[in-house]
Amino acid sequence: MRLRNAAAAAVGAFVLVLTVPSSASAAVGQFQYTYAGPDGAPRTAVLQAPGSRKCITLPEVADPAAASPAHSPRNGTDAFATVYTEPNCMGDSFTLHPRIGYGNEALKVRSVVFS
Repeated sequence: MRLRNAAAAAVGAFVLVLTVPSSASAAVGQFQYTYAGPDGAPRTAVLQAPGSRKCITLPEVADPAAASPAHSPRNGTDAFATVYTEPNCMGDSFTLHPRIGYGNEALKVRSVVFS
């Protein structure tokens, strides 16, 4: 009887692990950055709960021939954010700490990935 109960508990636990969604699919919080709008005025954009472990090219500055890079990133997420100077997470990089990481106007960015 005890063996049957233990086996049932093990199978139940295994099924539960398979059905619970992974919490690593998105960083919790916001990532902000500033970019120049079409009129040259600064604008702020926000990524809300961005996906983890995938490169995100910032849409407003994706084309280096058409737009200046974004700047002044602020990482308000619960994950490390590595920002890159080029689209597709290429070029020089800088890592921003969770919740408190930020950069000033000198930190130019075009893409980001969250750990």
